[in-house]
Amino acid sequence: MIHPSIAALAASLRPRARLLGLDVGSKTLGMAVSDSGLKVATSIDTIRRVKFTVDVEILAKVIAERDIGGLVIGLPVSMDGTEGPACRSVRQFGANVDSRLDVGIAFWDERLSTSAVQRFLIDEADMSRSKRAQVVDKMAATYILQGALDSLKASL
Repeated sequence: MIHPSIAALAASLRPRARLLGLDVGSKTLGMAVSDSGLKVATSIDTIRRVKFTVDVEILAKVIAERDIGGLVIGLPVSMDGTEGPACRSVRQFGANVDSRLDVGIAFWDERLSTSAVQRFLIDEADMSRSKRAQVVDKMAATYILQGALDSLKASL
């Protein structure tokens, strides 16, 4: 089921279930997982996308192995707040996942997540371009998921 908000998704979770954050790109899926208390996001992996059926099988395995109760999918909203082709593509990905897996889904505005992560990796971690390329997607998923988790804390 696609929920209208992160709060609605969290309210639908069984006790101690975790959330899986996704940064959906055309070539990769960055992934991050929350703790069971829904406080902290941790990056876990990046899936090199092949085709949807393979991608969703990998997601199903991660969901089962990590006791995932819901997905937080980053939505690449434009800076002016409009939704362009990238948003439509991500929303379609979410709808396709929803049709195949029994897991709650909510979208989270990910404006500037990748650029914030890139800045951090350059300025704070002093990471080379090649090393950044290896971690930026899962770090962006962590940034997305942590934003959603922080919004839950603020609404309590």
